[in-house]
Amino acid sequence: MSALQACLFDLDGVIVDTAQYHYIAWRELAQRYGFDLTLEQNELLKGIGRMESLDIILKLGEVDLPMEERVVQATIKNERYLELCQQIVPSDALPGVHDFLKELQDNDIKIGLGSASKNAPLILERLQMTPVFEALIDGNRVTKGKPDPQVFLLGAQELGVDPAATIVFEDALAGVQAGNAAGMKTVGIGQVDVLSEADMVLPGFEALQLASLTEALGFERIRR
Repeated sequence: MSALQACLFDLDGVIVDTAQYHYIAWRELAQRYGFDLTLEQNELLKGIGRMESLDIILKLGEVDLPMEERVVQATIKNERYLELCQQIVPSDALPGVHDFLKELQDNDIKIGLGSASKNAPLILERLQMTPVFEALIDGNRVTKGKPDPQVFLLGAQELGVDPAATIVFEDALAGVQAGNAAGMKTVGIGQVDVLSEADMVLPGFEALQLASLTEALGFERIRR
């Protein structure tokens, strides 16, 4: 039985809910091409990169665009998303997140971010959480999207920890699969039926205790 060394967190839907802003921006793009994007369809975009998301949306609308125009539209979408993200304030962190991160720090557990978002630095800055994360692996640093484990393996490497002594927190199936493929323990944040491949599924971080979490996932008992 090994001790827990690190926790790696996805950003959107785990630390803060920016999914609403992504949805607004993607839906406006779809409407420019004469079709709508439903909330259910938006679920297909969780945990994946910008261009891949655009490909899915265009396929849903049966729209074919040359690569040059795809890049233009993806840029417009991102600018709109960033505009919406200016509304984010520190209190927008999801319930229980601040307390759980503080408990990790108090127990010398390293903290990293593993997100497909290229805007992660801005969002962490808006939340005033940048100093908390000792490693920040985002869409600017990876060449392979989830469910490939690259983002989490890079996080473990940068933190100097054993992947097997790491927990990944994810709200998307692709992210859970990436954590599993990296040889890490995975905790799904959301619904069991969506995240059933995770080692554990929780509705959120409220009332989550590090000691009970490590015990449930087979790590050494936290003694502090």
